Amino acid sequence: MTDVDVVDEVPADVVGEALKLIEEAAREDGQSAVSEQGRLQLRGGRREGVRHLLLRTGTGTLAGYAQLEDTDPVEAPTGELVVAPGHRGNGHGRRLGQALLDTSGKRLRVWAHGGHPAARHLAQALGLTLFRELRQLRRPLEGLSLAEPSLPAGVDVRTFRPGEDDAAWLRLNAAAFAHHPEQGGLTQRDLDDRKAEPWFDPAGFFLAVRGEALVGFHWTKVHADEGLGEVYVLGVSPDEQGGGLGKALTTIGLRHLADAGLPTAMLYVDADNVAAVKVYEGLGFRTHETDLMYRTES
Repeated sequence: MTDVDVVDEVPADVVGEALKLIEEAAREDGQSAVSEQGRLQLRGGRREGVRHLLLRTGTGTLAGYAQLEDTDPVEAPTGELVVAPGHRGNGHGRRLGQALLDTSGKRLRVWAHGGHPAARHLAQALGLTLFRELRQLRRPLEGLSLAEPSLPAGVDVRTFRPGEDDAAWLRLNAAAFAHHPEQGGLTQRDLDDRKAEPWFDPAGFFLAVRGEALVGFHWTKVHADEGLGEVYVLGVSPDEQGGGLGKALTTIGLRHLADAGLPTAMLYVDADNVAAVKVYEGLGFRTHETDLMYRTES
């Protein structure tokens, strides 16, 4: 017998248990089934619109974890789920997936990070349809040779000042990603969570300014254990798009990561964002792996 508890906040003594399960599964699968945002929300206490699903065996062992985020006013709630490696093959994934469907009112989007066959099979078994493909691209940084970045006239670049630039950056991020609610909907709490992470380094968070106004940014991230530098978030004001600012900011960030001695750079981009894919491929990036998102038909 298994039991799925749905809670608004994971008890403090269970958070570590759930994070350990997620980490063990990531080592087994080569990629985390729960995103960075999901892990922050697991650790960060109660959040409006976020629910947690804990699947335990009859002996009380935590065998699976899922998260449902219902904060988008238009789109269906988003889910992620993971089953502990030692408890797979027992129908726990199907049970968690069904619990996500029930909790969301049968209106659900769910990620299959890495697009593993078992995840694709589960999505089909739950009657979900593939509708989004998120690619992870990579390129080597050793011997990096990129043209000198060419900034638009009147634009300068400086680094992020924590506390001083927060509000202006959040406004620019919302404008740059108005079409992308997962990124564009970041709040001060989300930014604070990331600033509190060990990897946060304002020296790798570049802001493009025209006078006093922020018009673009390239936030880099270092995955020290994996020897990876990430184009974490790259955004340009709608008023500045098409002028080469995005490419210049990308180059500045990549040079920063290469100067830090990192051998490889990575980034995520939607497969249907043809213009961005073309820019990144022109900078030497190639597809490394793919995340898939499935949804209910309604």
